[in-house]
Amino acid sequence: MLIQFGHMMSDYLYDVFVAKFDFWLAFGLIAQLLFTARFLVQWISSERAGNSVVPMAFWFFSMGGGLMTLVYGIAKREPVIILGQSLATLIYIRNIMLIIKNRGSGSKSVS
Repeated sequence: MLIQFGHMMSDYLYDVFVAKFDFWLAFGLIAQLLFTARFLVQWISSERAGNSVVPMAFWFFSMGGGLMTLVYGIAKREPVIILGQSLATLIYIRNIMLIIKNRGSGSKSVS
């Protein structure tokens, strides 16, 4: 049973990541990597500061990864991705606008 499950999982992963590999899969994977990088940037910045901080780079990675994921969702006709990333991208852009607006008045973000 366990061996059969392993074969089924192997076939599934091959089908998803190898057999169906195309431009949009590569684009979506890069978008996801950008989106994930924001957490690494935030973690490293917080460790350096010794407390939880949200650096400006976090919002730029969020916006870049979110926009790329939105384009991917539109190209693949995925309504869940389109709806989720549309709203999220607006929030990322608004946060960047607020940080830039308040930069001189002691914003809680780290540059």
